[in-house]
Amino acid sequence: MKRILFSLSVFLYAPLVLFSQVKPTDAASILKGIQSRKALAESSDLKNYPARNVGPVIQGARIVDIAVNKNNLKEFYIAYASGGLYHTLNNGISFKPIFDNVGALTLGDIALAPSNENIIYVGTGENNSSRSSYAGSGIYKTTDKGRTWEHIGLPGSQHIGRIVVHPEDPNTVWVAAMGGLYSDNEERGVYKTIDGGKNWKKVLYVDDKTGAIDLIIHPQKPDVLWASMWERKRYAWNFIGNGSGSGIYTTADGGENWNLSMEGMEDDKFTGRIGLDISLSNPDILYALVDYQKETKKEKAEKESLSASDFLEMSVKDFIALNDEELDTYLKDNSFPKKYNAVNVKKEVKAGSYKPQALSEYLGDANQALFDTDVKGAVVYKSEDQGKTWQKPHDYDLSGVYYTYGYYFGEVRIATQDPETIYALGVPLVVSRDGGETFGRTDSIGGVHADHHAMWINPEDDEHIILGNDGGLYISYDGGATWDHKNSMSVGQFYTVNVDMEEPYNIYGGLQDNGTMVGSSRTVPNVRGRWESIFGGDGMFVNADPRNNDVVYVGYQFGNYFRINRETSERIYITPQHNIGEDRLRFNWRTPVVMSHHNPDIIYIGAQKVYRSLNQGNTWTAITGDLTDGGKEGNVPYGTVTEIAESPLNFGTTYFGTDDGNVWLLKEGQTIKSLNNGIPEDLWVSSIHPSSHDEATVYLSLTGYRQDNFNNYVYKSTNYGQNWTSISGDLPHESVNVIYEDTEVAGLLYIGTDHGLYTSFNNGDNWQHLGAIPNVATYDLVIHPRDLDLIVGTHGRSIYVMDVEPLHKIVRNAGDHLVTFGLGDIRFSKNWGEKSHPYSKKYVPNMEIAVFHNSDKKANLKIEVLNEEGKSLTSWEEELSKGYQSFHWNCKIEDDFIAKGKYKLKFVLDKEENMESFEVK
Repeated sequence: MKRILFSLSVFLYAPLVLFSQVKPTDAASILKGIQSRKALAESSDLKNYPARNVGPVIQGARIVDIAVNKNNLKEFYIAYASGGLYHTLNNGISFKPIFDNVGALTLGDIALAPSNENIIYVGTGENNSSRSSYAGSGIYKTTDKGRTWEHIGLPGSQHIGRIVVHPEDPNTVWVAAMGGLYSDNEERGVYKTIDGGKNWKKVLYVDDKTGAIDLIIHPQKPDVLWASMWERKRYAWNFIGNGSGSGIYTTADGGENWNLSMEGMEDDKFTGRIGLDISLSNPDILYALVDYQKETKKEKAEKESLSASDFLEMSVKDFIALNDEELDTYLKDNSFPKKYNAVNVKKEVKAGSYKPQALSEYLGDANQALFDTDVKGAVVYKSEDQGKTWQKPHDYDLSGVYYTYGYYFGEVRIATQDPETIYALGVPLVVSRDGGETFGRTDSIGGVHADHHAMWINPEDDEHIILGNDGGLYISYDGGATWDHKNSMSVGQFYTVNVDMEEPYNIYGGLQDNGTMVGSSRTVPNVRGRWESIFGGDGMFVNADPRNNDVVYVGYQFGNYFRINRETSERIYITPQHNIGEDRLRFNWRTPVVMSHHNPDIIYIGAQKVYRSLNQGNTWTAITGDLTDGGKEGNVPYGTVTEIAESPLNFGTTYFGTDDGNVWLLKEGQTIKSLNNGIPEDLWVSSIHPSSHDEATVYLSLTGYRQDNFNNYVYKSTNYGQNWTSISGDLPHESVNVIYEDTEVAGLLYIGTDHGLYTSFNNGDNWQHLGAIPNVATYDLVIHPRDLDLIVGTHGRSIYVMDVEPLHKIVRNAGDHLVTFGLGDIRFSKNWGEKSHPYSKKYVPNMEIAVFHNSDKKANLKIEVLNEEGKSLTSWEEELSKGYQSFHWNCKIEDDFIAKGKYKLKFVLDKEENMESFEVK
């Protein structure tokens, strides 16, 4: 039996601690990074620089919590794992983001104060512990429904499991804090405040590996609560989702004292994540959804066909005697390369090229081939005495609810008016109508997306349900029999983006759990039908052939790639395979597949080595050996290539990066060279970008995200990576995902971090925050070579497109106090100033005029309209502040609108004069 736990007083903020390059970032440094970002954003010359979101919206994205105003059920809030907080006043017809640029955009839980609907508490840092679960910065509070926000503490909590607000006192709050995902820390457990977050007290703590994942309160006795503790830790190469620290605790005095409450449950080191709920109609009844990770191994039943275990002890003589047809069947069924057949495999074994055991080892660990491994996974427990004792009501396996990754789920919900109806949220959504004895699917009608994470049930009508999953938001009014998908928000979680050469060009991207999509660059987010899904799984790298965009290289996680033809529906699996007797190939979750700049038939792919195909992936040649320090034992492939970058100036110059911090250069006809000199060790190479302007110049970013280290690591080399210089400048300490140099202007750089997008005009000496992109994880960047748009792939807010030609002009005219930009032509209308109907607004033209003011001093800018002969028609003044800004002109000349013809705008600032032309057509 575990010990009784008591409260521990803690400081609001942890003290600043010096740390080495790959040690976890402490709480004070997390706050310092947020403050630096805020200061940089406020002072940025580009805080008003425009970008347009192009969606997509059709797919939705991962929702982690839902909170509904009990006094107005049409008003509710949804929290996205990495897309922020959205608010609706019309039952989901439209939503508005209300948490942008506040600390961290990644969310774990939200809570409305039951006694005051204006007060909302937000816990940052997703609680699902996935590969892209970003760390947060603590707890935030609003007292005006999200118009303003205040940070109220727990910056080192990193991931928030649950927030519970006292039903009568909005200042009394309990928080279940998970702590670091990739590191051990003491800022985890259950915290309590009685003054609205001014001070916090840690009231439940197990150890520095065990955090609090769920928390529920008795609906009639607010001093009675239950908390579930979860021991878990992720490494780059492994995830341990269970431990002896996991368990359920209860308190009867508001959190001052806690007791273990698991009588009747399996309670040992295999206990993982636990979800809790209490019945509103009968609070004696509780349910727990437990992820139990104990493996049971059974010897495989004998089969007529060959299996991997048959080869473990087989002699060469017995192997040669095998039936050729049976051996061919084994090779085909287990996806051996087509070049292998019974005849040539027997020949190679007889010659001693490898042993019969290699045919088992080819598929993985030879010892594991002896067994089928089974994990219980999801188990439902019921208590009818407020958690004093528990019983397992079902006598059959629920493994299909979780499969092997229960860390990604954990919610159980009880129908508000019927304690015998419960919902278990996993890969499918299953419901029991008999107290957990039997279960059935309730998400199979209406195309409901898999992977469920959040559910709200109407207290007065338990057939009214709001559901959140990896596909977004769904609403049911018949207890889950049918669902309506509310997917009007641009909240896609993109891993990569790319473009083709159509006119207008199309954008391609791979999304977390939503496959690969393509859509027009002219898309307006809420106009549906302009985005198309072209592949499934977790979408990763995607490349369209510039000669024929029907041919696309696309795939899903862990290196499974295909060449597809969208016109003919042909799909050809192209991932290279290792040879019998060689080490298995290790493919990263986000395996890089890159098309050559110089010949679209040439494709690169990375495992622990890099392969190149000269014929569209039909055949492959390994062009390197193992570039890593070797794999590590665990349940996630590690020791893999993460980046492949070919110089756009020279076909023979290619760079590679790995997840264990190695950087390499291969020049055609030369020996591969290590480029690790002068960069930190043991970090993940997140991007490599060879310059388009100088072959010897290359940029590099690394990330310590998988050590909970949130420093920035960005470098430049001017000698092919032989020496590196840090170019982080005044960039806030945030994990960097991608660095990209402008294709037209040398030294104009873009960086995507876990908290937004930045640019530098001076090769990294100073950085500007691009304010049109919220503080969302920015994962990938590409500039369209013809249209000079920057396409920004975010992991939470879909895709943005930004015209970078004005930035080119700013850099090229760095010494000018005033920079003006080209004006779009106007289409004349005789209906200007008129109403199309008596109830309509007047149709008034609008010209946007943008300028860049390169001075800290405010000034007045005179704008004058000239006709084709140079005659002044009208003029006015605008007040300038520093940086990029825009104004609007209604196209009026005195009392009339401007006529058809050619015109110029003359800009006068002190002694500087600029001219820009436009035409009214």
